[in-house]
Amino acid sequence: MLLPHIKQPGDLKSLSVEELASLAEEIRSFLIEKLSVTGGHLASNLGVVELTIALHYCYNSPKDKMIYDVGHQAYVHKILTGRMDRFDTLRQRDGLCGFVKRSESEHDVWEAGHSSTSLSAAMGMALARDLKGEDNKVIAVIGDGALTGGMAFEALNHIGHERKNLMVILNDNEMSIAPNVGAMHNYLSKIRSDRHYLRAKDELEVLLKKIPAIGGKLAKSAGRVKDSLKYMMVPGVLFEELGLTYLGPVDGHDLPKLIETFHQADNVTGPVLVHVVTTKGKGYKPAEADSHKWHGISPYKIESGQVLKAVGNPMYTEIFGRTLIELAEQDERIIAVTPAMPGGSGLVPFSEEFPTRMIDVGIAEQHAATMCAALAMEGLKPVFAVYSTFMQRAYDQIVHDICRHNANVMFAIDRAGFVGADGETHHGVFDVAFLRHIPNLVLMMPKDENELRHMMKTALDYDDGPIAYRYPRVNVVGVPLDSELKAIPIGSWELLRKGEGYAVIASGPMLQVATEAAETMKREGLQVGVVNARFLKPVDEDMLRELARQHTKLIVLEEASEAGSLGSAVLEFYAKEEIQNAQVRLMGIPDIFVEHGSIKEQRAEVGLTAEAVCLKLRQWTAEPAYGMGQSV
Repeated sequence: MLLPHIKQPGDLKSLSVEELASLAEEIRSFLIEKLSVTGGHLASNLGVVELTIALHYCYNSPKDKMIYDVGHQAYVHKILTGRMDRFDTLRQRDGLCGFVKRSESEHDVWEAGHSSTSLSAAMGMALARDLKGEDNKVIAVIGDGALTGGMAFEALNHIGHERKNLMVILNDNEMSIAPNVGAMHNYLSKIRSDRHYLRAKDELEVLLKKIPAIGGKLAKSAGRVKDSLKYMMVPGVLFEELGLTYLGPVDGHDLPKLIETFHQADNVTGPVLVHVVTTKGKGYKPAEADSHKWHGISPYKIESGQVLKAVGNPMYTEIFGRTLIELAEQDERIIAVTPAMPGGSGLVPFSEEFPTRMIDVGIAEQHAATMCAALAMEGLKPVFAVYSTFMQRAYDQIVHDICRHNANVMFAIDRAGFVGADGETHHGVFDVAFLRHIPNLVLMMPKDENELRHMMKTALDYDDGPIAYRYPRVNVVGVPLDSELKAIPIGSWELLRKGEGYAVIASGPMLQVATEAAETMKREGLQVGVVNARFLKPVDEDMLRELARQHTKLIVLEEASEAGSLGSAVLEFYAKEEIQNAQVRLMGIPDIFVEHGSIKEQRAEVGLTAEAVCLKLRQWTAEPAYGMGQSV
C-alpha cells in the first residue's frame, strides 16, 4: 500500500510512474469506501485522480498555486496534502469541508463554491507574483461546464491580453452537474474528435524538408499558410486566438502523457491551455453509468450502488416540479428556465413532458435572467428555477433587466435558508435582503407544500411584474394537497395562532419552530401568537398596525440574514408610520458565514430553534427590553 505513506505532495516525487498508477487505484478505492458512508461529490473526484496526482508530481504546492474551480473536484488534492485521516468527517460539522478551504491547509490557495472563478483568481495570482518578483507557477483547473460562465471568458480575454505565464487546465468530462449544453460544449466535442491534425502537420513538415534542393523552401511556404490552415483544421483555435497556447487533447487518465504534457507546457512562454479529457466517475461503474446522479451523492452500498436515503416526505423541489407540470398543462405560455440545474431544480419530469418549453442555458445565470425578461416582454410566462445561492450571480440583471422593466418573470428560488453539508457557499440566506429593496418585485415563502402550490398559482395569475417564491431544501411538512389551486391576495399574512401580548412573526420552516415554541410557552401560562408572514414583500401593513394597537410584543423569526430581511421590513414599517408602541426583537442569522454541518446543527448555532425562542420570550416577560433595533 502506497497511500498511507503519502503525507505531503513531496512524497510523490520519489515514486515511479508505475507506482503513481497504483496509487491512483488506491485513491479511487479510498474515495469509493469513504463516500459510501459520508456522501459527497464522488463522480467528479473519481474523474480527476490521475490529473491531480500528475499536478502534484510535476509541481511544488503550496509554492506553486493550484486553483480549483468550484472545488468539488478537490478531494484527491486534499488526500495528497495531508488530510486523508479526516475523511470520516467530510461535510460534517467541524469536519473536512466538501470544497477547497483556505483555513484547512496552506495548499488550499483559493476557495469557491460557485463556478467560473478560477481563471480570474489565477490571473490575479500571476500578476501578484510578477509584481513581487517571484517565480512560482500558477495553475487553474477548470471544468468544461464552467466555461459556459461569462466570467471565465472575461478572464480568458484578459489572460490572453496580458500574456502572463500561467497554465489553464481544461478538465473536459462533458459534464458540469448536468450534461453540458451550448456552443462551447459542441466546440469541445469537435476538438475531441480531431486529435490527429498536429501530428500530421509535424510529419508533413519533416517530409517536405527531406525533398532535395526545394524542401526547405516548401516547408517555409507551408509555414506561411499556417494561419489559414488552422482556421480549417487546428484543434483549439478559439483559445489560440484568445492568446493562449493550446496543448491537447490529452487523455486525463494516462499518467505518462499528462506528465509529458505538463513538461511541454513549462517550456511555453505566456499563458498555455492544456485540454485534458477525463471520464467523470472513472473506476466505479455506477458512477460512470450515471455521473449526473453520482455528482453529489448520499451514502450508498458499494457493491450495488444503491443509495441509502431516509424514508420520508418528498422535498419541496419535487412538489415544485410536479405543480409546474400541472400549471403548464393549463397554460402554454409557461417556459421553464434553468442554469445547468434541471435535476437539482426538479425540472427533469417537466423537460420530458414539455421538451420545447424547457430551456437549460448552462452555467450562465446572468444570461438566464435577462433572457427571461425578454421572454416575458414577448408575452410568455418564464419560470426562472434557480438555487438562491446561484441567483446571487445575476443580481445586476434582476435589478436592471427584470425589475426595472417590470418584466413578468416568475422566480422559483430553491435552497432558501440553510442547506446543510454544502456549507456557507451554498446557503440561501441573503436573497430576502438583496431582493426586498428592489422596486416592482413581489416575494413570497410558503409555510408548507400546499401553500407553495397556491403561491405558484398566485405567480401565474399575477401580471403586474416580477414575482418570486422561495422554498427550502428540506422535506415537506406532509399536509394534504388541495386539488384546486387559488391565488393568494398579494401582501396578505395569516394569523395561525392568537396570542395575548406576544407573537412570533415567521416564514417558511420557521413557522414550525414558532408553533413548537408557542406550545411550550402555553404550558408555562403564556399565550403566544404565531403569524405566517407568507409575503416578505409587500408586508401585511394592516396586520402590523393591528398588532401594534394590541400592544403585542413581536419576535420576527427567519432563516435569513438578520440584516435587511423581514425583521428589517417590520422595523422600517413601524418607523415610517411613527408607531411608538410596537416592541420588536429580531431572530435571524447574524453577521457571520455559517459553515457546513447538518441543517439542524446550523439552526442551533445561530439560535433558530424553539428552545431559543422560548428563552427570548422568558427573558422578555421578566424584563421587557427597549432600545435601538428592538423597539420603535
